[in-house]
Amino acid sequence: MLQTPTGGAGSGTAAAGGRLMSIGGVLNQLRDEFPEVTISKIRFLESEGLVEPRRTPSGYRKFSPEDVERLAQVLRMQRDHYLPLKVIREHLDALDRGEQPSLPAPGGARELLDGLGEPDGERPTAARVGRAELMAAAEVTEAELAEWESYGLLTPGPEGGFDAESVNVARLVADLGRFGLEPRHLRAMKAAADREAGLIEQVVAPLRLHRNPQTRAHAEATTKELAALSVRLHAALVQTALGVRLH
Repeated sequence: MLQTPTGGAGSGTAAAGGRLMSIGGVLNQLRDEFPEVTISKIRFLESEGLVEPRRTPSGYRKFSPEDVERLAQVLRMQRDHYLPLKVIREHLDALDRGEQPSLPAPGGARELLDGLGEPDGERPTAARVGRAELMAAAEVTEAELAEWESYGLLTPGPEGGFDAESVNVARLVADLGRFGLEPRHLRAMKAAADREAGLIEQVVAPLRLHRNPQTRAHAEATTKELAALSVRLHAALVQTALGVRLH
C-alpha cells in the first residue's frame, strides 16, 4: 500500500478485510472523510489513470483496499495541497518507485491550479490587463474590440481592465475571424459557455457553503477540474458532430 502523504488520516479509509468493493461501496467508504466525493469523481480519477480497479467479466469495477487508499491520497492532496492531477500523478509515481518526495505546504501550490487544462505558456500571468495591452496581445483594433464587447464576447471590469483569460478569448475570436466567423456567429458559443458555467456553479455551490473549511477550500479545485472536463467534452462533441456530417 502506498504511504499516506499527510499523516495518519488514511488508516481507516481502506476497505476492511481485504475484500474487493463495488464503486458504490468505495463511495460510502470515502464519504466519511470526503463528503463531497461522487461516483463521477471516482470515474474521472480512474479515466485519468490515478487508480486502476479490476474488472469483472461483465465489466463491473472492483476496487481493492489499495485502490481505495490511493483514491483517498489523491483526494487529500487536492483538498490539503491544492495540487493539480498532473502533479499528484507524478507524486504517486515517485512513491511507487520507493522514493519519498515532499509535498508543498497546504495552499502552497495554489498557483499550479491556474494552469489546469491550459497549454503551457498560454495563460497570462497578470491578474488584469489594460485595454491597450489586450489589443496589442490579440493584434486587433479598437473598433474590433468594441464590436466583441457589444456581442458579450469580452466584458471589461468595473475599472475598465480585463481579466487575464480575456487575452486568450481575444486571440481565439481573432483567429476565428480570419476564417470568416464574425462576432454575431459566436454568440451561440458564448451562450453555451454561460450555461456550462451555470451548471458548474450549481455543483460547486454546496461545497462553498459547507461548514468544513477544507471542503470550502476544495471548491476552487473542483471548479477548475469541472471546467477542464467541460472543455474536453465540448471539443469531443464538436469533433463527433463534424465526423458525422463530413462522412
